[in-house]
Amino acid sequence: MAQEVLLEAKGVTKRFGGLTAVNKVDFVIYKGMIAGLIGPNGAGKTTFFNNMTGLYTPTEGDFIFNGKPITGLKPHIIQDRGISRTFQNIRLFGQLSALENVLVGMHTRLNGTVFEAFFRPKRVIHEEKRAREKALDLLDFVGLGRDSAEMAARNLPYGFQRRLEIARALASDPKLLLLDEPTAGMNPQEKKELTELVDHLRKELGVTVLLIEHDMKVVMGISDRVSVLDHGEKIAEGLPKVVQANPKVIEAYLGTGAAAEGA
Repeated sequence: MAQEVLLEAKGVTKRFGGLTAVNKVDFVIYKGMIAGLIGPNGAGKTTFFNNMTGLYTPTEGDFIFNGKPITGLKPHIIQDRGISRTFQNIRLFGQLSALENVLVGMHTRLNGTVFEAFFRPKRVIHEEKRAREKALDLLDFVGLGRDSAEMAARNLPYGFQRRLEIARALASDPKLLLLDEPTAGMNPQEKKELTELVDHLRKELGVTVLLIEHDMKVVMGISDRVSVLDHGEKIAEGLPKVVQANPKVIEAYLGTGAAAEGA
């Protein structure tokens, strides 16, 4: 049975003045997969994410999501269409509680108007109650638990802040979740647990995942397919073991000599 395409990038290019950060990248993600996007520092990985999520508009090329073009749409519209993300540098609202951070992630799914927020009819009260329960369920799902709900985000341990970012991203009911360096700064045990969480959310929630990750053990251990960027161009793509042994990938990470020696 043919796999169903969820997202397709067609010739995506992004230039900043004379610098080409992403160059004619073609890319396909199928529903239900966990895809890894890797490459050395400055390869264009986060720029590619930013083009996909509306923070940047591609200089050339298009993104097709769920059969519809999304190129050039505003970030909140793209999120409403079903793409959510985390960031390489944690972007939580530190002064807000963990629960409030997750509720912020639901704003595209809530229907109350300014008028209703002020006068608070029963419909809005019920919607707020359902949103709160869903937020608490998400805190449980990512392993924070309800005991952390009222803690200020900035007071949570670093690994828990990473989990909270994922909970907030899941709050908008995404079809595609983009994780930008989700295990950055974590110790080996935290990385193992977060990897298990990513696999769990795919199995339990049916969310398709695309992650940027520097830790090769994490990428190779969880990805169904790995794509490699170097200087903005896709140089390899395929099964993790095949990509890991690709001479172009070895050269990109370790240099020409290492590739020649078969490192």
